[in-house]
Amino acid sequence: MRRTDREVTDSEKIRDVITACHCCRLGFSDQGQVYIVPLNFGYEEADGRRIFYFHGAPEGRKIQLIRAGNPVGFELDTDYQLKEAPEACGYSARFRSVIGTGRVSLLEEPEEKIHALRCIMEHYTGRKDWEFPAVAVEKTAAFRLVVEELSCKEHD
Repeated sequence: MRRTDREVTDSEKIRDVITACHCCRLGFSDQGQVYIVPLNFGYEEADGRRIFYFHGAPEGRKIQLIRAGNPVGFELDTDYQLKEAPEACGYSARFRSVIGTGRVSLLEEPEEKIHALRCIMEHYTGRKDWEFPAVAVEKTAAFRLVVEELSCKEHD
C-alpha cells in the first residue's frame, strides 16, 4: 500500500470495516476483460482464514466465471464523506475500504449452502437462526470466497 499512514492492520478494525459494509464487489477476469459484480455478502473467520459468502442465480456469466476457477479481486467500502476545499485539487474524501484477492468456489452440499445463507442473513439482520425451505436451497447458488490477500485502508 502506497499510503502506509492510512493502512489498517489490526484484525479487529478490519473486521469492523467489513461488518460496516453493505456490498462486496467481485472482479472476475473474463478472456481479457474485467467483469465486476456487486453482491450482498456474509463473512466469517474460520481456521485462520477470512471467508466471504454470496448467493445468486445458478446460471449466468458469474457462475461460468466461478467454475473457471481463476483468482478474483474484491472490494468493499463504507463511510464515504466528501471533503470540500476552495480549490479543485484540495478536494478529497473520507472512507474506509478493504480490497483483496482470493478464490471463489461453488457450494454444492445443502448444509454448506445453508451455512452460507445464514452468514449472509446474519450480516444484514444480526440473527443466526434462519431456516430455508429445501426447494429454495436447491434452486439457489451459494458460493464462497477464501481470501488469499487483503488490505484495509482508512482515510479520515
